[in-house]
Amino acid sequence: MKNEVNRREFIKRSAMAGVGIAVGSVTLAEELQQKLKTPVKPVPVSKPMEKVRIGYVGAGGMGTAHISNLLKIKGAELVAVCDIVEDRVKRAQDMALKAGQKKPEGYFKDEHDFKRLCQREDIDLVYTATPWEWHVPVCIEAMKNGKHAATEVPAAYTIENCWELIETSEKTGKYCMMMENCNYDKIEMMILNMVKKNLFGELLHAEGGYLHDLRAVKHDMNGEGVWRRAHAMKRNGDLYPTHGLGPLMQCFDINRGNYFDYLVSFGTKTRGLHLYAEKKFGPDSPQSKEKFVLSDVVTTVLKTFNGETIVLTHDTSSPRPYSRNIMVQGTKGLVRKYPDPKIYIETEGKPDAWEKIDEYMKEYEHPVWKELEDASKGAGHGGMDFIEDYRLVNALLKGVEPDMDVYDAAVISAVCELSERSIKQKSTPVKFPDFTRGMWKKKRELHVME
Repeated sequence: MKNEVNRREFIKRSAMAGVGIAVGSVTLAEELQQKLKTPVKPVPVSKPMEKVRIGYVGAGGMGTAHISNLLKIKGAELVAVCDIVEDRVKRAQDMALKAGQKKPEGYFKDEHDFKRLCQREDIDLVYTATPWEWHVPVCIEAMKNGKHAATEVPAAYTIENCWELIETSEKTGKYCMMMENCNYDKIEMMILNMVKKNLFGELLHAEGGYLHDLRAVKHDMNGEGVWRRAHAMKRNGDLYPTHGLGPLMQCFDINRGNYFDYLVSFGTKTRGLHLYAEKKFGPDSPQSKEKFVLSDVVTTVLKTFNGETIVLTHDTSSPRPYSRNIMVQGTKGLVRKYPDPKIYIETEGKPDAWEKIDEYMKEYEHPVWKELEDASKGAGHGGMDFIEDYRLVNALLKGVEPDMDVYDAAVISAVCELSERSIKQKSTPVKFPDFTRGMWKKKRELHVME
């Protein structure tokens, strides 16, 4: 019990400190625009590996799911595990032994024990699924110690930290990947395949987002609510843009011939978390006295240099079914995933009537899903978590670039602070920093489409 209390206090303190940095980084973000003058130093392609030796930092719910996947992937070896809760480390060690691997070394001394893990010479990749505040510190420490880095989403939530990841990756020559699992969803990958095969014609518009009722999660002081609620108390913007934007970025060739020019964000009133606390804990409870600043619904409109628009929605404080609201529209038709996948192509089917997407599956199912669907069964989020981990490990084994690079991680993550700045400035347009320093103008194929 004492260990659990210490864990909660640690996460709460670090979360509050982290969000303080986010609020105070606007001026610094402006100054960092000078980095546009610095030429890009692309990360060299890694040499093939006989096996990928992994150190894992953060063995909570999502971390344990990833560890389970990695233990099933041929060529992946779990060498070390770090978490501030010793029981989580022991759980991961038991999982490795049960999978027929050697017992990984455990690190749980304190919140900075991941540094000792990163210093090991028998690790190729450091993978982290910690609270948001720790993504950048773990990745930076890993790369500075000669390891590739992979992080849960978002990779960062300040512009300053996005630049820090890029500069460290370029300087060390190590990959820094953001693990966006929704890029590997079966329907989203089929939509990507449809886009690349020109089924929708020239793209015009898309929608996406994260619409997930997290009121109970944010009020749960024994789980991730400890740190999620701290962000909702201090930050107002799209705090979690990656699930919706990740797949859409690939469709619109962002960083590969296209880029975001600017965004505008709007926020509603703040009601949901307070009303939930009153209902759950009573109107006179300490929880009902807490103040939140995160708008119940945040809407962000992004404009690309190629003339398309993308609407993102962040809604985690309202009673609602889960959705990522994925929609892609072009000059020939459009496709929408939620609540049920459906498609309309002007030259197919009945005029002005949706069709079920099932009829298109045989022709447009993504080859990655055809290859890995059986292996992914039983894994988290319908199997896409396994495919995400498999693609990363096999890229390193083969010596090819991973599906997402550090520039992708920065562009998606930058929406966090940019949306906060837009709302704070009464929804004025905010220019996107060019993290690629012009490299985005060069067309290059998505590795997941090769």
